[in-house]
Amino acid sequence: MNSVGMPPDTIFSLSSGHGKCGVAVIRVSGASAGNALMKMGNLRQLPTPRVAVLRKVIHPDSAEHIDNGLIIWFPAPNSFTGEDCVEFHVHGGPAILVSMVTALSAIPGVRQAEAGEFTKRAFMNGKLDLTEVEGLGDLIHAETEAQRKQALRQMDGALSQLYTSWRQRIIKVIADVEAHIDFGEDELIEDHILESAASRAEEIQKEIQIHLQDNRQGERLRNGVHVAILGEPNVGKSSLLNSICQRPAAIVSHIPGTTRDIVESAVNIGGFPVLLSDTAGLRDTVDIVEKEGVRRALNRARLSDVKVVVVDVQSFLRHWKTSANNIDSDVKQHLGYIGIIEDPTESSNVNENDVSMETDSGINMTGHTNTAISREKIPSEDLQNVILVLNKSDLLEGRDVNMDLPHSCKGMDVCMVSCKTGQGMEAFVQVLAEKIKILCGGNLLAGNPSLTQARHRLLLNNCVHHLTRFSQYYRFGDEVLAAESLRKTIREMGKLTGKISTEDILDVIFKDFCIGK
Repeated sequence: MNSVGMPPDTIFSLSSGHGKCGVAVIRVSGASAGNALMKMGNLRQLPTPRVAVLRKVIHPDSAEHIDNGLIIWFPAPNSFTGEDCVEFHVHGGPAILVSMVTALSAIPGVRQAEAGEFTKRAFMNGKLDLTEVEGLGDLIHAETEAQRKQALRQMDGALSQLYTSWRQRIIKVIADVEAHIDFGEDELIEDHILESAASRAEEIQKEIQIHLQDNRQGERLRNGVHVAILGEPNVGKSSLLNSICQRPAAIVSHIPGTTRDIVESAVNIGGFPVLLSDTAGLRDTVDIVEKEGVRRALNRARLSDVKVVVVDVQSFLRHWKTSANNIDSDVKQHLGYIGIIEDPTESSNVNENDVSMETDSGINMTGHTNTAISREKIPSEDLQNVILVLNKSDLLEGRDVNMDLPHSCKGMDVCMVSCKTGQGMEAFVQVLAEKIKILCGGNLLAGNPSLTQARHRLLLNNCVHHLTRFSQYYRFGDEVLAAESLRKTIREMGKLTGKISTEDILDVIFKDFCIGK
């Protein structure tokens, strides 16, 4: 009902994609849907529900023939919105769609739907809860196979079932607590029921905390994994981006410092969504624009999920000691000198003022760069999501080099590639895909579903806060404030699915304790 107590308008909209197409689906929902069907289908009675019928579709006033199409009748409540619904399946030409909009608008009480209004009515009529609505939205916008699986699982109610289970258990806890407050002296109240309620509340709190400790896997999958490509100028960062994207997304030039700003490209790697960022070359510079580019590059590195550090393999080999015992320290020193990680020279007894590295462009790279770079460096112990890419391997042909390079250095993968010839690219992409898969949770169909929305995380953190307060009040013997904390928990939990009602608590009290009989 609307604000004046009248039934809501009947709405219609194109439910299939816009533009020329073979078939277009126009959905109508509301009390006048059946009337619209009979008028535009020239019917004397409503057809059999959920059976497609081929009819001439006509204008309700002029009886002008619009198109031949299928009509399907979905009476309430067995429809998407829970209201009477009709679907017109007509040809997808623009002129036909304009005629359909004109014809439906001519029927009293029928109007075009606003954005998301069909789904909103489905929620209001109890066909979907908020988590399922969000899953439906994610499914519509899914661009990769992994996103589709996660969204479909959420739309099918995986998160809803988990949150509803917690909510029902919390309702039982508060029912026990309030029953103890109001009827503690009644013979029907079981002994130790308050202790049992506190124990169950603590158990629920632990389960929510475990759910929150998911390393933001579901949110990463929904929004895309951020991968930053970093390194000195002219080592092949833009070429690597173009090789992964398989298109010229970034300008490639032999001139050092070509890339000044962040160049982003969305790609699908192993079925997972990835946002690749090519960044400015990391070096000391007096150029104001390039210095800002370096600052942005290191800031992007700090915020990214995976860091791909590109190094010229010849430059790397010139400074690599070839001793297996020194592999880790050598790699860290190299990354420290170009400003990727915190300077590791203290642990390796190297004086940063005495160390310099010469890049292919002839620029001397000293241990520390400017202040902005130092602030943004990655801790050297946090390298599990760093991939070291040794580029330009094609230049090593014919060279007698001990190539027993490591495949990993304490969790950091090392890949040798040639962006020019494509050598090693397939292996590198496989390494990158595996890291992305781990960050997104691996098997999407196993275990509890992951959080997908920042809204969920905020509300669940609020639940943990209120459950913590409940435990504190319970220990101090303040049952009234403890019960209030549980009520706040239920309200926060109800916001997750859109179900908030105090009647649920009363139902449990009267059902379980038979009070008042």
